Amino acid sequence: MDAIVNDTEFLAPADIPTQEEAEAAVRTLIRWAGDDPTREGLLDTPKRVAKAYRELFAGYDAAPEDILARTFSDVAGYSDMVIVRDIAFHSHCEHHMVPFHGVAHIAYLPESGVLGLSKMARPVDLYARRLQTQETMTSQIAKALDESLRPEGVVVMIEAEHMCMAMRGIQKQGAKTITTTFIGRFERSAQDQSRFMMLARG
Repeated sequence: MDAIVNDTEFLAPADIPTQEEAEAAVRTLIRWAGDDPTREGLLDTPKRVAKAYRELFAGYDAAPEDILARTFSDVAGYSDMVIVRDIAFHSHCEHHMVPFHGVAHIAYLPESGVLGLSKMARPVDLYARRLQTQETMTSQIAKALDESLRPEGVVVMIEAEHMCMAMRGIQKQGAKTITTTFIGRFERSAQDQSRFMMLARG
């Protein structure tokens, strides 16, 4: 994994635990939960969990500039809002390491170029595959798009259900949390905000 990604410091490669240490930690948690990690059904669980975590938290292995570097300028003068909505994601709350999931709606107003549509979903996936808060994730996606595209404006809205609220604590299923970040013209123009909201919510 990279030592530093974006503007947040993470562990240097030399400080990251080995596969064996990760599996040992899972065995400890199994024992702490009250089960026996040596019983048949749990023998391979530590290896599976370590492998799953490598995939679930793959967002630490990449930087946004790597996936947002290429833009297209030949768009026949298009300068109106570009919006991709309902980008599904799964992430993990950094407070309880319990999943949260939902959709992201992203829009920007091109200045000098546009981004490939599939690339608009990639920063969502990158930041979702880290330990997160929804508020931070919303801001990070917007900042990455703004810094890479330098558009007239960027807006990101995320709607998500948090399992730390549904499975534990207050245990309220179906409650949605909505977060938004407006940058540039979207921050200044209530009309652009309203238009985005209308398109994002269908």
